[in-house]
Amino acid sequence: MENNIEKYTYRIEWSENDHCHVARCLEFPSLAAHGDTIEEALKEIEYVVAESVKWMQEEGEAVPKPLGLKKFKGLLTLRIPPEKHRELAIRCAEEGVSLNRFILSRLST
Repeated sequence: MENNIEKYTYRIEWSENDHCHVARCLEFPSLAAHGDTIEEALKEIEYVVAESVKWMQEEGEAVPKPLGLKKFKGLLTLRIPPEKHRELAIRCAEEGVSLNRFILSRLST
């Protein structure tokens, strides 16, 4: 796997409890790094991710693909109680829309 460290999805937020910026990588949810500045926190989490990827490769483990490089089909399987399914089907029939369109409209708001 080529070096995709910069292609991973990073989030940085201020932690009032720790009095510093905390950086995380969404593809590696158990990892975190701290920094006094946003730039320092980002540099630290990128280092932690790079070391983790290196270790995973050495151990023969699968390295997560960056979210930005993944291809999504647009299919989502959702398990709900049968009563809720019936309720939604009735509501959709009343509104004259498909269940898919109804759910998508609720997710888009």
